Amino acid sequence: MVGSRIRELRAARGLTVTELARRAEVSTGLISQVERELADPSLVTIRKIAKALDVPLFSLFEESETDDVAVVRRDTRMQIQSPGGIVYSRISAGRGRLEVLQGTLAPGTASADEPWSHPSEECAVVIAGKLVVEVAGTERALDVGDSCYFDSRLPHRYVNPHRKASDFIISITPPSY
Repeated sequence: MVGSRIRELRAARGLTVTELARRAEVSTGLISQVERELADPSLVTIRKIAKALDVPLFSLFEESETDDVAVVRRDTRMQIQSPGGIVYSRISAGRGRLEVLQGTLAPGTASADEPWSHPSEECAVVIAGKLVVEVAGTERALDVGDSCYFDSRLPHRYVNPHRKASDFIISITPPSY
């Protein structure tokens, strides 16, 4: 599913597999395998490909929908998981100028190895457990019900140094990689 979407977006932009691989800083073979559904790319790789295609990350998973009102059922939410311990579940429909995700971060893990940035604004609210939001080198500890808003162009990541999983909701506008 994600491979055919990447192929579709690449072709629509007139890019070759080699050019997309160069822009995403991954191998040509990996792009080819992903497009043919022979490889499951990591979250980091998907972010690189989305950035190279200049599309929001979750748009690589979306199916076209034309209704004016979109309903996303809990059991049909799109999910992506990183081996590092984070799971994102898309709450919003995946189109428009706002993306809403539910994140679950395993104990002792982070959303990324290193803080990263993207051209958006972000607001996160903790719904279970505790969470540390690291933005531009400063850490902010959040408890249940606490929220944090920031400019996503600043390097950031979510960290769970605690012994229990952390659940949180993130709103991102505009959706980005």
